[in-house]
Amino acid sequence: MNRLDPRGKANRALLVGVSEYDHVRPPHGVPGPLPAVAHNLTLLQEALRGGQVFGADQVTALASPDVGTFHNALRGAANGAEGLLLVYFAGHAAVPSAAEPLFLQLRGAEVYRGEASVFPGAETFDTVLGMLAASRAERIVVILDCCYAGNASHVWEQWEPFEDRRRVLLLMSVQPNHRIDAGDDTTPTPFTAELVHLLGREGEVGFGRLAADLRARMEALDLRTLRDRPWRPFSRMEAEADVLLSARGVPPEPPGPRPTLPITIRPGAPTSSTDSPGPSDDQSRLPPARRPTLPHRVRNALAVPLAALRARARRGADRFRKLSRPARIGVVLALALAVLGAGSIGVPALLRGSASCAPPLELRVLTDPDLEPTVTAAADAYLTSDANTDGHGCRRSGITVYGAGAADAVTALRRQTEDWREPNDQDVNPQRDVGPQPDVWIPATPADVDRVKEGQDTAAVAHLVAAGGPLAYSPVVLAVPDTVAAAGPRTGRPLSAMLAALTERTADFRVRRPDPEYADAALLATTGLYGTGTAKATDPGRAERLVSQAGPPSRTAADLMCALPEDPSSDAGTAALVPEFLLKTGVGCDRTTRERRTARYPDDVPGVEPTFVRVRWDHGDRDGAARDRAAEAFGTWLAGSGGRAVFARDGFRDAGHRALLDDDNAADGVLHAPSPLTEGAASGALDSALKQYRGADGPGRVLYLLDNSGSMGGLWDGPSGGPGLLRQSLGGLGSRDEFGIWTVSGLGERPYATLLPFDHYTRKAAEQAVDGARFRDAEADPPAALTAALDEMHRRGTDDHRPELIVYITDDEDDGRLTGAALDDVLNKARAGKGRVPVTMVSLVSGGCDRGRPDALISAASGGRCLDADDDLGTGLTDEVARTGTGKD
Repeated sequence: MNRLDPRGKANRALLVGVSEYDHVRPPHGVPGPLPAVAHNLTLLQEALRGGQVFGADQVTALASPDVGTFHNALRGAANGAEGLLLVYFAGHAAVPSAAEPLFLQLRGAEVYRGEASVFPGAETFDTVLGMLAASRAERIVVILDCCYAGNASHVWEQWEPFEDRRRVLLLMSVQPNHRIDAGDDTTPTPFTAELVHLLGREGEVGFGRLAADLRARMEALDLRTLRDRPWRPFSRMEAEADVLLSARGVPPEPPGPRPTLPITIRPGAPTSSTDSPGPSDDQSRLPPARRPTLPHRVRNALAVPLAALRARARRGADRFRKLSRPARIGVVLALALAVLGAGSIGVPALLRGSASCAPPLELRVLTDPDLEPTVTAAADAYLTSDANTDGHGCRRSGITVYGAGAADAVTALRRQTEDWREPNDQDVNPQRDVGPQPDVWIPATPADVDRVKEGQDTAAVAHLVAAGGPLAYSPVVLAVPDTVAAAGPRTGRPLSAMLAALTERTADFRVRRPDPEYADAALLATTGLYGTGTAKATDPGRAERLVSQAGPPSRTAADLMCALPEDPSSDAGTAALVPEFLLKTGVGCDRTTRERRTARYPDDVPGVEPTFVRVRWDHGDRDGAARDRAAEAFGTWLAGSGGRAVFARDGFRDAGHRALLDDDNAADGVLHAPSPLTEGAASGALDSALKQYRGADGPGRVLYLLDNSGSMGGLWDGPSGGPGLLRQSLGGLGSRDEFGIWTVSGLGERPYATLLPFDHYTRKAAEQAVDGARFRDAEADPPAALTAALDEMHRRGTDDHRPELIVYITDDEDDGRLTGAALDDVLNKARAGKGRVPVTMVSLVSGGCDRGRPDALISAASGGRCLDADDDLGTGLTDEVARTGTGKD
């Protein structure tokens, strides 16, 4: 790789750590001081000054500056750098909402959320990059250790011109839209601690290697973000823009010009980051027709230190001695030509075994959430296989696998491809809701491909090409606890007949199914619940009551299999509609209470059939041919023995004859030769089932609690304020739904006031009432208001089985009252038996749903959902209300 060695040049490093903040109290303060950041600056200075790239006077540390001081320091570092310019920032950061600009919060930072959220005392990452781009530095490295650091990648990906972006290498502590914990106050932050460790190693440390090793070390630590997701560092760099960051213990070069030597750049780096790149038409690699020819590589040859030349010469001599006599003669002639200037090809050919690998082209693979673990395992196996390795040990391609809601993926590929390529609407943004533009899509059924093609708009800029038939097969089964009495044969009957036989024998028998909008296996099960094939059509509302539960359903089958053992009595009396392979792989959360289950095979439920689909994008042909080759190679491997081995290990069956791929290691409770439905899913049946599911539950009942205490004044106006969010969510309610609105403020016997009594309202009438709401100069009593709301909903739900929901919108200013006995009373009432009503807690501040916070505890106890300012509140709340109501979702 053409890695820049900046030693001996005018380099600059600016380290900015904000550990102290002037404003840390609600409603406009940042979450608090960050003592760990002070340790970051001290240790990082030492690491950089000892790495032989930066001199002692080339590293500047800036502790808790304000915006003006920060600007001056940036300007000075940018003006003084000619080789390498490194800028590090650690502190708080904020975003107005997902995928919007990243704000780096300096000492005087404040937060004002409203119609247009503003962050005084902070600076946008766009501005920081713009100031750095004015520098003459050959390479610019930016390292961010803050919440939402990964959101900076969007700015980098959209940056033009290309030459500016090529100079900038970006290392981010966490993936987009995630907040992280700073760790212990007496130690550096977790990310910077690993960064310092790697920079302090002996030998040369380049950016590409550093990014890959950081990711590996963070994965090994098994750290979690505040959303309880795996904590993954993120990086961005162009393929040929690597730079040396440290050379600890490497002998310095002698003065004078360095000898140079042409080195062939190889495709495929086994150590590059597997972060997903930006859209296809923003890729940095040149198309094959424009790749530099050998003479061009010679003119841009790498500088090689004398010490490295000696080591390579020794290795070359060893190889030379092992050659045959004719081969040795050929090498001598080639070297002679090189010395005369006519044989520059010979030297790099001789040294090829020690040349660096360039970062590989990265494939983005979108898949169904239930398939994500298996597809990820397959991608990991492929990356190190011979099929993905060239003759020099370098990877031909990298792969990023990500799962997304099946319904969202189908909708985006059908009608939102232009928005996917360039989002221009706050409400429609597939990059935010699904993920980066995929090169490959692996849905759980070929019917999804038909659904997209049959409904795709004429202006679509994404085109699907299925590569052969399904890769594997797994029937959707009814996994029944062994403690439930047997009820008839395990095969040859429709799902409705199996359920009827079980419910007749066991009075309290329950059935659970994951979310049909999120995973296709659940949607396939839903076609059986509603009646297809041999079964008589069932009323969707009646079918849904059979699988009803408090709160939203589990998102995936694996989530469902993990949730059931948390309640031993529920686990023993509940059957699960899941793909058969989960009986083998869905044990990662195994508990001592887990029930053994036996699979029953309905004959009217189509199975899971993962299918490899190439996705091509208009105007995404900059590296289109190379991307086609990489996708084809991965697809061929998946369909061959390598992919079959991974599917076999995870309990899948052959896509053709339906036999288990690994019959000797089958999961307990499965049949070796069942007789499930042999036909695949029909696209029309899936669309029909999804439409019926969305309107199946009938009219719902929702009670809104809107905090209108004095502290809400700064969070009242605009679409992201309390009333604005409530107005948006009204779209999830229809004319048959019943709802009421309480405003919450005041202490004592009356902790709330009725803004709208329970009734049926038009959306316009409800919005007018909300517009008339005002905040008061008073405190709120959350436990009293929630207790009254739960009592009200329990009373109203006594004589019917309508879906119910409580929504509490608050700034958490008064959650100090939700402690001790008061919190216990709310939690006990929220858990109350069969009358449990889901409570969706909506916190207008960041961190409101962190583990252990009252909002998170209450929503979990009730089976509801917790949303805070780190989420897309408008969309999230509307979705929750739509699950209960009959309006548009």
